[in-house]
Amino acid sequence: MRCVRELLPADTRIVLCWRDAGGDAYSADDAAPAALVARALSMLGTKGRARENGILDHWTTEQGMEVVLAAQSASGATPLKDAWQAMARRTVAATLDAWQARNRVAVLEKSERLQQALYEIADLAGSSLEMHEMLRRIHAVVGSLMYAENCFIVLYDEVRQSLRFLYFADRHDPYIADPSHEIPVAEVPTSLTMALLRHGEALLGPSAALRAKLAIPPDPVHGPDSEDWLGVPMRREGTVCGAIVVQSYEHRASYSDEDRALLQYVAQHILTALDRRQARSELERRVEERTHALQEANRVLQAEIVERQRAERLQRALFRIAELSITSESLERFYAEVHDVVGELLYARNFYIALLAGEGDELEFPYSIDERDPNRPRRKFGMGMTEYVIRTGRPVLADRNAIEALDREGKVKTFGTLSHNWLGVPLFRDDIVVGVIAVQSYSPAVAFTPRDQELLTFVAHHIGAGLQRKQAQENLKAAHSELEGRVESRTRELAEANAELMAQIGERMHAERRLTHQAQHDTLTGLPNRAQLLERLGHAIQRARSGADDGRTFAVLFLDLDRFKLVNDSVGHAVGDELLIEAGRRIVAAVRAGDTVARLGGDEFAILVEQIDGQDMAEELAGRVLGALGAPVWIAGRELFPTASIGIAQWLPRYRSGEDMLRDADAAMYRAKGAGRDRSAVFDEAMRDEATRILDLEADLRRAINADAFVPHYQPIVRISDGAVLGHEALLRWQHEKRGVLSPGEFIGVGEDSGLIEQVDWLLYARVIQDMATWNNNGYVSVNVSPRHFRSLDFAERLLGLLEGSNVAPGRLRIEITEVALFDDAPRALRTLSELRAHGVLALLDDFGTGFSALSYLHHFPIECLKIDRSFIAGLSTAQPESLAVIRAILALAGTLNIDTIAEGIETEAQRDALIGLGCESGQGYLFARPAAR
Repeated sequence: MRCVRELLPADTRIVLCWRDAGGDAYSADDAAPAALVARALSMLGTKGRARENGILDHWTTEQGMEVVLAAQSASGATPLKDAWQAMARRTVAATLDAWQARNRVAVLEKSERLQQALYEIADLAGSSLEMHEMLRRIHAVVGSLMYAENCFIVLYDEVRQSLRFLYFADRHDPYIADPSHEIPVAEVPTSLTMALLRHGEALLGPSAALRAKLAIPPDPVHGPDSEDWLGVPMRREGTVCGAIVVQSYEHRASYSDEDRALLQYVAQHILTALDRRQARSELERRVEERTHALQEANRVLQAEIVERQRAERLQRALFRIAELSITSESLERFYAEVHDVVGELLYARNFYIALLAGEGDELEFPYSIDERDPNRPRRKFGMGMTEYVIRTGRPVLADRNAIEALDREGKVKTFGTLSHNWLGVPLFRDDIVVGVIAVQSYSPAVAFTPRDQELLTFVAHHIGAGLQRKQAQENLKAAHSELEGRVESRTRELAEANAELMAQIGERMHAERRLTHQAQHDTLTGLPNRAQLLERLGHAIQRARSGADDGRTFAVLFLDLDRFKLVNDSVGHAVGDELLIEAGRRIVAAVRAGDTVARLGGDEFAILVEQIDGQDMAEELAGRVLGALGAPVWIAGRELFPTASIGIAQWLPRYRSGEDMLRDADAAMYRAKGAGRDRSAVFDEAMRDEATRILDLEADLRRAINADAFVPHYQPIVRISDGAVLGHEALLRWQHEKRGVLSPGEFIGVGEDSGLIEQVDWLLYARVIQDMATWNNNGYVSVNVSPRHFRSLDFAERLLGLLEGSNVAPGRLRIEITEVALFDDAPRALRTLSELRAHGVLALLDDFGTGFSALSYLHHFPIECLKIDRSFIAGLSTAQPESLAVIRAILALAGTLNIDTIAEGIETEAQRDALIGLGCESGQGYLFARPAAR
């Protein structure tokens, strides 16, 4: 500006304005009018506009900077315009270039200082300095960038609502920071630092002004106020986690916005440094813990290795001892090699083995190696250390002091040279001490340990066992020569006995063949038995499966003599046996040579027919057998005409065993018996389906019992004349899970055959008695009782117990029985009926007229009522004279014996009218009501 001013009058005032990327700026004389400055600034950005008064020049430099030069003189003199403008432009351009260069240099120097500061902060974060020293150096780095004599760093935990001062340096505040001390937020509500953390943005200005702005009351506890206060938060992933604060107590406006931006930038690097230091400390801690754990694991492993090596040495020693007991040539050699084995495990330079001798009153030393006492003669059992071990039966580990103490106590008396350390363990044979193994040391430098004692005790156990085996070998050798002489003499005796033995072997082989024959044949008929038949059936099944029969097949015939029990009961078992023998002969004569005839037991026979073309051949053979059996036979002076029923089962691939074929042939035989006897029947799929159906039904029946799926349906028993209800009959119904309600006819047969009907009945009785307990009906209820119940001794007691348990009067219950129940076991049936009648339970005879209808049992048994079978009632509809006669006779008989009657199955009015005419008073049937659930 000086060169420009020299060409102008002395009183001229100059204003220079420019615009660059950094914005608008100007430079003016001290006395330059403000209006001139304003006019010059207003010209920036107005190229092409007419120049205002005082604007000397307006141009753009080569660097793109817009420049305005203005001047004003009190005298009004003006320079030579062209020459002056050219020189002014050059001078101003050079001056501005120099100024910009200085600014760039200053910016670069500041950037370099900032970069250097960040490098130093990063280096400090990775250093091994203590935390306080690291933060002190970071404080020094910040001080190199701005005034930071008073500085502190604080961390904030939003979750725990606490803060910690990591670093605190202040000339006026004596507070000493403890980085480990957490200050609850509730304790510092008036802290400007806490306000900064909650505000979350940088704060700049005097602390008093900031308090007023944030409505924070003054609090001397938090230190004196400062003239200028600059605090910036530190953020981690957008969350405030701390702050750094610098402050000045002497000068206002010590910090600028540039310092604030710089401190914010540096604060994040300081947080990164703290995080790195924290991560490093955590890593070092974990490494230290892991190292300690590895060291401990290594120590344990080394101990395990040492223990395993010791165990391996011990194991090898034990194996060696066991081997020596077998391979050593003599006991002396065995002792020496045992000494070598023990020497591998512990110090055994002085070693001996002592054994009881004589009657246990002497001690001998079969092996002894010793530096001081080379000879140990046999001696009387005394008070030495060896004898002490034998007496106590326990190992002894003693040094010289302990030995002398035992000597003073009178427990031992030493022999030979006194050792510095002595270890002896007992040798056992069958839990009895028989000797001692001892090692000793004459030098104080060698001392045995409890571990040596434990080791020698363990080894001694095996040495004792090995010694016992070796002594047994020696005894065996001694006895060998004697044995050879005995063997020679015994050989002669055996040669003499051999001839006799060969004869006995021959007899035994004959007996074995006889027993084998008996095991596979029937003793009565001599025919193959069941076991042999099943064996041959198994072979036949294997051949059929392998296809070795060239397309031919085989079959099993199951034969049962008809009414054979009658022969045994009438003429005796001896005659029955002769009949069985004759039947076997006839069957064998009727079949082919290759067929197998077997007696299965009782009057049952089976025939295995092989190599047949089909079912027809089997049926033809069955016909021949029936024909042969049907011829009359004279036995014990009696002429008998035996017949049989035969079931045939032909091979099919589904058969897995001979038992399966016998089972199906047996089922077919029962079909033949049911068809009238003296015939044969072939097992077919219908029989199999029926058998499967019965099995399934039985399984369903068992599940129904467990589920209590049986319910009573009640049919009224009425007075025929007017229909008045006298009682009810409880009829069994099965509530099947798939087939619905089933009547007894669909399952009673399976229940009787399997014995399950008793369980079903008791379920029904319990249900009926429960209904009676809640039924407002004064009439009686009758239940049907299977003949099987009369075989039970406690039937009456159990039935009466149900009544008593439900509080039902016994007189309200009646039982319906059939004639079979009376004849099966008449004395027991009489006792049961009498006991029930004595308590009020009356008996009704069901289906009367269809069985024996014997008059004697009506007089003999306590029968209250006869139930006329529905088959006679049905005849009344067609006016059959037989039905009328039977009903009239029953009514007359009942009237004579003073027994009530009930007609069953009344379905039409004609039947009702006829019964009224005959004098029958009670009845039941569909005419009056069908059975129904309560």
